[in-house]
Amino acid sequence: MDRLDAMTVLVAAVEAGSLSAAGRRLSMPLATVSRRIAELEAHLGARLLVRSGRRLSLTEAGRAYVAACRRILEDIGEAERSAAGEYSTPRGELVLTAPIVFGRLHVLPVVCAFLAAYPDIQVRLMLADRMVHLADEQVDVAVRIGRLADSRLVAAQVGAIRRVVCAAPAYLAARGTPAIPDELAGHDCIAFEGLTVPGAWRFADAHGEMAVPIRARLVVNTAEAAIDAAVAGLGVTRVLSYQVAGAVQEGRLALLLQPFEPAPWPVSLVHAGQGRLPLKLRAFLDFAAPRLRERLAREGPPLT
Repeated sequence: MDRLDAMTVLVAAVEAGSLSAAGRRLSMPLATVSRRIAELEAHLGARLLVRSGRRLSLTEAGRAYVAACRRILEDIGEAERSAAGEYSTPRGELVLTAPIVFGRLHVLPVVCAFLAAYPDIQVRLMLADRMVHLADEQVDVAVRIGRLADSRLVAAQVGAIRRVVCAAPAYLAARGTPAIPDELAGHDCIAFEGLTVPGAWRFADAHGEMAVPIRARLVVNTAEAAIDAAVAGLGVTRVLSYQVAGAVQEGRLALLLQPFEPAPWPVSLVHAGQGRLPLKLRAFLDFAAPRLRERLAREGPPLT
């Protein structure tokens, strides 16, 4: 039995929450995962995991052993990275993730400049409108939009994004411009499922946030579709400010109800931040954070 390999499998199972999830994370058959842990328990003469249905829990011996395994594996990983030069010069592959449109408009230009400045680094950029789990998918740093849940991850805010309401000038000329959120009841709306529930949009005033019912004539699952439909004159839509900045600047869409916008969502760079950071990650954080702040500041509050 390779004890380091068995330790890796055990820690992956605990972090992933199940043997099958650990198998997917390690690209290993479920039977192999189960066998490695059973062999480790037999070697130690102690039960480490309690399996109840699909859930795993640690025994008292298991909690102490997994904590020791994490320390051992982290020490080995740091020694290997140091030997490979990750701490002497920025090099190697850096894995990033970001929302699709934000990544294309803002992260990709920063990544291109970063690669020009650091020729020994390669970047794999995953653009996805879903919550990518950094540990499970071996991601070094993520761009997250919105309030962050409490976790062990380290976050640095680089800006903020507004939730804006807009419509085509031709639509507003024909149907009128709503002056307060309640007037949306008399308008056709285009709902973007990725941002809000189809039946109501949230606004804010001096008394706090409020949910305003809307009549969604069209419900779509991408911001691009919502924007295209609004430009075509179908109705009023709500998207994020960066998604619609170009159409607003070109006069194809006009912003509405700006005094009633809810608080902006933060934009953050998020990473695991445990132990000594590889130089490639530190170099990217130092390079990207000020440039993203500058780009988001240029997009600025008014957008008009």
